[in-house]
Amino acid sequence: MNKAAFLFALAAVALVPTIAAAQSLTGPQTVSGAKPAIEMKTGNLGNVIATPGRYGVYYWNVEKKAGGKIRCTGQCAVVWPPVYVKGTVQKHIKGVTATFGTIKRGSKRQLTVNGLPAYTYHVDPEGAVLCDNVDGWFAFRPK
Repeated sequence: MNKAAFLFALAAVALVPTIAAAQSLTGPQTVSGAKPAIEMKTGNLGNVIATPGRYGVYYWNVEKKAGGKIRCTGQCAVVWPPVYVKGTVQKHIKGVTATFGTIKRGSKRQLTVNGLPAYTYHVDPEGAVLCDNVDGWFAFRPK
């Protein structure tokens, strides 16, 4: 094997963990209506609202300006997967300072936090919020 081929093979092996991580990106989360969210402490933002699986929950300023109407569809909803709900959502949850509800999204119900549709970010790892205040997307913070 020549030096160039060796370096190429070495680089390919180094990328395997990156490719594996990319394949484990989060998709739409489905939460229980009984406890759709938790408060989670992050190193960069302090307390935020997250799914029980510890994925940060976001809102989009475009939907805030539209009065809480869903505007994130198609490819947007792939990058920012909606948080879906099973069961009846409690308006208030002990230990979480926010108001919860749902909005109809196709045949499913999407979680709302403080009247806005809730999303996760497809590359956030569990326990982290990486995309706050980017392109109009913001992590929900407790009131």
